[in-house]
Amino acid sequence: MSLSTWDYTLFQNINQLAGTGTFLNPVMRFLAQDAEYLFYLGILFYWFTRSRSNRKMSILALVSACVGLGVSGIIGQVFYRDRPFVTHEVYQLIGHAANASFPSDHATGAFVIAASIWLYRKKEGTVWLLLALGVAFSRVWTGVHYPGDVLAGALLGTVSATAVYLSVKHWAFADKWLEARIRLYEKLEERVWPKKTQPQPPTI
Repeated sequence: MSLSTWDYTLFQNINQLAGTGTFLNPVMRFLAQDAEYLFYLGILFYWFTRSRSNRKMSILALVSACVGLGVSGIIGQVFYRDRPFVTHEVYQLIGHAANASFPSDHATGAFVIAASIWLYRKKEGTVWLLLALGVAFSRVWTGVHYPGDVLAGALLGTVSATAVYLSVKHWAFADKWLEARIRLYEKLEERVWPKKTQPQPPTI
């Protein structure tokens, strides 16, 4: 069995669940279309915890997303692949333009942020990775991607996050530059939104 045949067979096995497991279709629609916003809201939440580590993680997650999605766009043009609904009869649960299917931008974006969080916060990162897996799976369930598309997106997102993380970790200049930018932001932030001071114990 060729790789493309295996990919299409697996696609059929997953996508046909949209016809037999219809009670899950609303969940899959949400994961396929709207769950990506949870990742960006998560990054905003971590940023506004005002923790230096969380802020560094947030910046690296966004940089990694730019890298991963940029590479994804190039790959999509070089190795163009039609969406499943263009060439096959499928259960298509969400609307989508008939553009490049490979690799999946949704899977790339979800995994790049989830992996970035996992590199700093293992327990919470595992939850984000499970959500990213749900996003990837839902894109096949809803008929807009082949399994190979989301697997490639997951790999690309994870590699991008890891590469950016290791680059900053092992390149002292980049780490110092990032720390300096965060400190500058925090000085400006403190003027506008000062942290609450802890009450002092009464003197006796």
